[in-house]
Amino acid sequence: MASSADVDLDEVYSFALDLGKTAGKILDDGWRARCSGGGSNKTIEKDSAVDIVTQTDEDVEAFIKQQITDRFPTHKFIGEETYAKGSSKDYLIGDEPTWCVDPLDGTVNYTHIFPMFCVSIAFIVKGEPVVGVINAPFLNHTFSACRGKGAWLNNTQRLPLINNPIPPMPADAPKGCVFSCEWGKDRKDKPDGNLHRKIESFLNMAGEIGGRDGKGGMVHGVRSLGSATLDLAYVAMGAFDIWWEGGCWEWDVAAGVCIVKEAGGLVTTANPPENPLTARIEEARLGSRLYLAIRPAGDAPSESAREGQERTVREVWRRVRQLDYSRPGA
Repeated sequence: MASSADVDLDEVYSFALDLGKTAGKILDDGWRARCSGGGSNKTIEKDSAVDIVTQTDEDVEAFIKQQITDRFPTHKFIGEETYAKGSSKDYLIGDEPTWCVDPLDGTVNYTHIFPMFCVSIAFIVKGEPVVGVINAPFLNHTFSACRGKGAWLNNTQRLPLINNPIPPMPADAPKGCVFSCEWGKDRKDKPDGNLHRKIESFLNMAGEIGGRDGKGGMVHGVRSLGSATLDLAYVAMGAFDIWWEGGCWEWDVAAGVCIVKEAGGLVTTANPPENPLTARIEEARLGSRLYLAIRPAGDAPSESAREGQERTVREVWRRVRQLDYSRPGA
């Protein structure tokens, strides 16, 4: 197995960009073939009716894995479809150089030809995503980042898009923010289950100021793309101010976390601590299944960019419920 000292990040980044583009074209060709009657729309349910896989998922993952194995035979590979077929759900990422791939994030979107689907490719060293590539072929968008080189849209536009200067977080955040969230695959109708806790949290974030027993956040809007990967890309872009989610696996977030951080954003845990106003804000552990991302921010006269992001984290924590997404076997 290769060590981190053996890794040429420039080579890895260039390779990942090319691989994302090629894999994205396979996704693009697939939906276009279906439109003309030449492709299949068959899906297979995994854990629930909204947790599905298509043959395209498996074909794209097999292609990506073969390309990576041929080029970097000593690197570890983790892909959603191959991993889901029988492995335990312990933490997957160790210190060794690792590729973490979601061949098709937004499979439900893809089957309905809703444009928010993508291929996600991350390269991880010592547990930290250091290269991330997200290719959304319907949108003709590639989001990418490499440690120390910033984050980019289509390799030409630096992220966040508004960057001269980068706007500070709103003074009354979450008021004035766009809040991104997902309904997730846990649809159990239990009174205090994850679905009900999420809905209560969504209502708190959206409710009028002073409403919801003082938890009303009055966000500008609530958005749900159906793709955690693209949620993170839009946070890096600055289009979303806040993303809050539980239930994601490593392949759902690894590339996006890299891109958000390189753009200047913050990624911490979704679950509020006992005292949100004083708790230490730490980086989210990859694989924790619980994430809260805050967009890149600029300095304000009264606070630094990081202080504004952390203030926003605390205000989100005050309004959201604890989610229960443990790791089986952990």
